[in-house]
Amino acid sequence: MKWIYGLKELGQAKLKWKNFKMKIYITRRIPGEVTEKLKEKGYEVSFNEFDKPVTEEELVSGVRGVDAILSLLTEKIDGDLMDLAGPQLKVISNYAVGFDNINVDEATKRGIVVTNTPCDEVNEAVAEHTWALILSLARRIVEADESVRRGSYSGWDPGIFLGSSLKGKTLGIIGLGRIGSMVAKRAKGYGMNLLYNKKERDENLENELGVKYETLDDLLSKSDFVSLHVPLTEETKGMINKGTISKMKKGSYIVNTARGEVIREDDLVEALRDGHLKGAALDVFENEPQINPELIGMENVVLTPHIGSATWDARNKMSEMAFNGIIDVLEGRKPQNIVNENVWENRRK
Repeated sequence: MKWIYGLKELGQAKLKWKNFKMKIYITRRIPGEVTEKLKEKGYEVSFNEFDKPVTEEELVSGVRGVDAILSLLTEKIDGDLMDLAGPQLKVISNYAVGFDNINVDEATKRGIVVTNTPCDEVNEAVAEHTWALILSLARRIVEADESVRRGSYSGWDPGIFLGSSLKGKTLGIIGLGRIGSMVAKRAKGYGMNLLYNKKERDENLENELGVKYETLDDLLSKSDFVSLHVPLTEETKGMINKGTISKMKKGSYIVNTARGEVIREDDLVEALRDGHLKGAALDVFENEPQINPELIGMENVVLTPHIGSATWDARNKMSEMAFNGIIDVLEGRKPQNIVNENVWENRRK
């Protein structure tokens, strides 16, 4: 038995020695024990020690010679950076559902696997945050809170902070994917009418969720609340602009928990200023982390710092998936959450 046990230990030691030769760079500390788990498996791990996004210089320095990169959506990873990392780079594991910060086509050309972290925990968190923003807008929660904190509350008043009820109103969902569907399910509890628009009509979801398909123009003109749940692509970038906003129902609200660049903020500001739109709630911004200063000064705007998925459940699950994406690739297994599936047979080994 001792001899058999010795063989087992020897095998584990060889695996750790093999792994130790492989290097992993984590661009920023994330919740969970990813760094410790990678080190326990024998990998050489380096990471950004400061709780802030890496600079371009730090990113270039950090990726040189590594076999894997664990990145955040704040890092832009293009073909040049992949080449600077070197021909041994095998996987980029993105700690996000979206992956518009990575040039996936360039990764595929080089045989580099890209993974992301889509999961129900994230979908639920973003859907819940969307509803937090809708309710904050409709019932003017942030304005009322600030008024109380300033000492303005002097007793019940029938005319202060009158908001909009949700029952009988129409919610238009642009992008009826996993998150958009969860938002739709919750809307039924408020007695709202539901419209949706997406690239391809989905009659199964229509029957399941009780939503009605509309063209984008018709959805905008009929909705009291519009909620965005589309990925950032060339097609969706700037889709909410002066032209599309002009088609929105006068006095309506818009909520964005998708990607900031989907909305042209200058056009949004103009529509809020002239009263065409009654309010907006944004968790993402066109030029993150910079925010249009006019938006900051508007009382009918709710702003949150890109925290749609900020629950312990979601972030810990994302850490687990980011870890698994790296380990699977480095140990020769096809990851469940691969973005560029067509690269697998021709991946770097």
